[in-house]
Amino acid sequence: MPLEIDIEKQLADFTLNVKFHAPDGPLAILGASGAGKTMLLRCIAGLETPERGRIVLKGRTLFDSDANVNLPARERCIGLLFQNYALFPHRTVAQNIGFGLTALTATERDARVAHLAARTQVVELVGRSARELSGGEQQRVALARALAIDPKALLLDEPLSAMDTHLRSQVETLLEETFQSHARPALVVTHNIEEAYRISQDLLVLSRGHVVAHGPKHEVWRRPANTEVARLTGCKNITRAQVEPDGTVTAIDWRLRLTLAHPAPASTRWIGIRAHHIEFPDALAQETPRSAPPPQNQNAFPCWLAHHSETPFRMTVFLRTRELEKSEDEIELQAELTKPEWDRLRTIEQPWRVRLSPENLFPMDS
Repeated sequence: MPLEIDIEKQLADFTLNVKFHAPDGPLAILGASGAGKTMLLRCIAGLETPERGRIVLKGRTLFDSDANVNLPARERCIGLLFQNYALFPHRTVAQNIGFGLTALTATERDARVAHLAARTQVVELVGRSARELSGGEQQRVALARALAIDPKALLLDEPLSAMDTHLRSQVETLLEETFQSHARPALVVTHNIEEAYRISQDLLVLSRGHVVAHGPKHEVWRRPANTEVARLTGCKNITRAQVEPDGTVTAIDWRLRLTLAHPAPASTRWIGIRAHHIEFPDALAQETPRSAPPPQNQNAFPCWLAHHSETPFRMTVFLRTRELEKSEDEIELQAELTKPEWDRLRTIEQPWRVRLSPENLFPMDS
């Protein structure tokens, strides 16, 4: 594999102990705040030294505690973009972008800087000092600098966090073009599952310094191994669960008895379902052709609306599985609908009928 990581480093509250391989191309890294994501990148970059382990990039050993190898950061040929940008405040944008290009002639360096300034949309800023820039401008300059040395690997810590929606889309496209045009590992730390899903084909999830999930994004997202992975990948609906002798599962917090597509393992302690997988058969039936079979009743039950939350394109509805006085404490489920789906649903008298498809429920054991 182009990048091999097997390191251990003692932190204040836990030990960072990670082992994984990364191919050429982007690998999105998810994790709660303080999970060790940034420290992992700093160890790979050579800014921090692990107590033990080995880091190999493209067959070149960067760190090996047994062999007493620890290349300094400047010799690792790794492009870095961290959350604090680490620009030189008194230098111009052009000087920051070209800082690592000491092996090029002045003409070559100027051409490379101009090219990257154009790609990251900072051409109008090249003569300004870094301390005059906004956060989003600094982030674009830091990205240009990371790409300038044509690194053998890229380490990007929240690369899109300080940008508005329009610019984020443009820079995300730039990143995707960069990943496609240059075969190299790129570790991208993000807290946004949608961003991770767009950028990378693979996900790695960190929890208190340990890898708790790593693999193709579809597998990690559709069948999370445990509740932390489920939450970090955006699952809003998780309940304690008990497997019954007949193979069904009691969803304790939802007060429901459910059937799963496959028998739940005896070790199952939780089950979950994504908010957009919750179905409203009666609303769907309004536009279902007459020849279509009627909606299934398996895992269907009444529910009542507690309240709703609107975004430009979607609606989130917060549901109760019992008819009680309106109280947010009694909310059990969140469902996400498109605006047309919501327009149909809101015309139906409550209680609404909700269905949790057996194929979309997933069991978890911890």
